[in-house]
Amino acid sequence: MEEEKRKRRLEAPTLELGKLWLAVKKRKKLYLKVCGLTFVGVLLLSLGYPDYYKCQVTLVPETGSGTSSMGSLLSLASSFGVNVGSAGGKDADAITPTLYPDLMKSTDFVTSLFDIEVKRDSDRQAMSYYEYLRDYQEQPIWIEALKGFFGLFMSGEKEKKEREPLDLFRLTPEQKGVMGLIVQNVVCMVDKKTEVISISVKDQDPVVAALVADSVRGILQNNLTEYRTSKARHDLAYIQRLHKEAKQNYERSCEIYADYVDSNHDIVLESVRQRQTRLENEMQLHYNNYNTLSAQLLAAMAKVQEKTPAFTTLERATVPMLKAGPNRKMAVFLCTLLSFIFVTVWIMYKEGLFKPLLKGFN
Repeated sequence: MEEEKRKRRLEAPTLELGKLWLAVKKRKKLYLKVCGLTFVGVLLLSLGYPDYYKCQVTLVPETGSGTSSMGSLLSLASSFGVNVGSAGGKDADAITPTLYPDLMKSTDFVTSLFDIEVKRDSDRQAMSYYEYLRDYQEQPIWIEALKGFFGLFMSGEKEKKEREPLDLFRLTPEQKGVMGLIVQNVVCMVDKKTEVISISVKDQDPVVAALVADSVRGILQNNLTEYRTSKARHDLAYIQRLHKEAKQNYERSCEIYADYVDSNHDIVLESVRQRQTRLENEMQLHYNNYNTLSAQLLAAMAKVQEKTPAFTTLERATVPMLKAGPNRKMAVFLCTLLSFIFVTVWIMYKEGLFKPLLKGFN
């Protein structure tokens, strides 16, 4: 058994490094040509891409934040026998933090970023984020060269078009293009364990990156607050309307009862007493209704406060000082290394150094 293992080891395909080294030395000019051209080409291509900056905002949604702030409302509502309920169970949110990245890619959210006001240090007047992405984005050098070449054949100067009205059902190609840029530049990531939300904004101008990152944070918080409190606010508006009507009915019944008692103060007829008793009962019914709705109004107000989410900002938006990319050194190094490996594999193929390796698979 040991002799057979030794024979297999001796017969196992091996790479002849000596022949490979001689082949590499014989074709060193090929390495210089291919690797040199790759180095220069990738360097020129990377220089053609504009620089960009990144700004990141980190925040954490707080759970159960409304408990302490609405304690007085809950205790007052419970004193009237009204149970507000808890925040869990049936009241659990359909949009959890893990769905925030998908929410920020939706058409409604992306188009809500069109009207963010941005202003670079070199600008005299602020503009919308839509106009900035449409008119003031630098393109790679070859794209600018192509635009300049085809622009020679166009008569007249190109006028800036006015922004077309936004129709979410039928977006224009221009609006679709701006949406694509926003989806690429604005990225949201959520840590599933800690539920920490990271909003990263990439832009060619550092000031714009910081402004957009801070605005996206505020818009996301407003949208989530509106979503989580929509049903509670609707119920609150309904109860407020009923409470107002009940108060008016109670005050009206009090006035009718008081006028009737004052008008029939010295009359002792049985019909007058029955009428007075009936008015008093109606006034009491209106009072009971008004009292119950007052308790329900307090409970609805507490529910809105309970549903209102709170966010703790761990990292605020600040203007980045250093550019985030493109990483030209890494791109040149990797492409040059790949060209070296490609030439080496080609030399091994030409010298037949793969044949001993392939024998083991036959």
